[in-house]
Amino acid sequence: MNLESVFKTKSLSTMYEEIQEVYLGDNRPWVIGYSGGKDSTSALQLIWMALELLPPEKLTKPIYVISSNTLVETPVVVNHVSTSIRKITTQSKAKKLPFRGIMVEPETSQSFWVNILGRGYPAPSKEFRWCTDRMKIKPANRFIKEQIEENGEVIMVLGVRKSESMTRAQVMEYQKSRKAGDIFSAHSTIPGALVYTPIEDWSTDDVWYFLLQYPSPWGGNNRNLSAMYQRASGECPVVIDTTTPSCGNSRFGCWTCTVVNKDVALESMIEQGDRWMEPMLEIRDLLKDTQIPQMKIKTRSHRRRDGKLTLKNLKRKDGSGKRDLDQKSIVFGPYTLEFRKELFEKLLEAQMKVLDDAPGNISPSDLQLITMDEMKEIRRMWLFEEMDWEDSLPKIYQKVTGNQFPLEKDDSGNFTITDYTVLKEVCDEKGGNLELVMRLLDIERATYGMINRPKIHKKIKRILEMDYISREAAFKEIYGASENEVIKMMEEEP
Repeated sequence: MNLESVFKTKSLSTMYEEIQEVYLGDNRPWVIGYSGGKDSTSALQLIWMALELLPPEKLTKPIYVISSNTLVETPVVVNHVSTSIRKITTQSKAKKLPFRGIMVEPETSQSFWVNILGRGYPAPSKEFRWCTDRMKIKPANRFIKEQIEENGEVIMVLGVRKSESMTRAQVMEYQKSRKAGDIFSAHSTIPGALVYTPIEDWSTDDVWYFLLQYPSPWGGNNRNLSAMYQRASGECPVVIDTTTPSCGNSRFGCWTCTVVNKDVALESMIEQGDRWMEPMLEIRDLLKDTQIPQMKIKTRSHRRRDGKLTLKNLKRKDGSGKRDLDQKSIVFGPYTLEFRKELFEKLLEAQMKVLDDAPGNISPSDLQLITMDEMKEIRRMWLFEEMDWEDSLPKIYQKVTGNQFPLEKDDSGNFTITDYTVLKEVCDEKGGNLELVMRLLDIERATYGMINRPKIHKKIKRILEMDYISREAAFKEIYGASENEVIKMMEEEP
């Protein structure tokens, strides 16, 4: 991989001419992926400086500068990016340039906390990295596809470089058209999107030379960006497909990331003086701890999300890698509702502390660790998917914040803790299964008064096919011991 400076063989004026030629070559709009990090900032700044040299009457097609906010980005980065996006739009309009800043976010139903607290998804891991597609790829791709539907094709401009990694260099070369001199590559998953990478041959030194020699044309501060990197190295790129490198051990990105063992960036920023983010690191580390086998048992359900008890054969301890057909283990499912309640309370407490202690230059909107829309969706899931007739979320919210949770107008039809108490007494007396009856009553409540009840028989069948074995009974049957005894044995193993 050649790390020699690109500026030894190519002048800025030559780069400007290439960008101008590509821009004027057709009517396809551009979409620039902007993460706020050094590479995407360099690509955007290079294009801005090149097009600023053209007469306004030639700048006829739009350039959308999109940034993905996963809703769990580090507040310092969110503040930096959101401020930059506003400045990009404002300065572009003032200078009669075609740039327009766009922030894309995951749908509320697919956000990190709705999946963790609502559905009970376990924290992302290398084996189950469910977050990237929902929180980064889909929001960005949704916007790109909208532009393709409207314009036929788009040019995706990315600040990716071959020197980022050997893997990325190979992918970029593979995607290039076989036609000699073709400047575009085909997008790996989106038909109608072509990829343009104007800084692909730049080294890291080239990036910093350019940013520190030439001030931000939209009013940003590249020296502040450099200072951010000194506090926490690396960045999370705008991810548009699975070939885009994901966040590594040293990066700006989601403060909740549990794919890596340690959040080097967040820890470094705290060590450098941003101690107000310590509550966030504690939440992140708590999530990471749930991946430890003993904690997995404590925090996750003994059944899968479909209500089924699933078993797997354990590997033999002789190092052969073979499975022991006689020894089985439970495949643990989503986080238990009780753990999710505890986690939600800790998250709200962290948010209150962050809002109190964060510096005044960061907007309160960029300090929201969880949004009200997410909380409403989580509450809905707890009520109607987890049979939380106690309606716990508003109580936890009021306990931590001191404020009333905004209830929906149609909440009067929900079951209550009183209903739960009466039903439990009846089931205990008659020997009925409480969870089964609650689930059937929930279906009846949800479809009451409807002339047609679509798919109700399938829903009832699904409920009747669930495994209603208790947690205690499941441990006794599978392990021949209680939950606490199993955990103790695991802790005592060498």
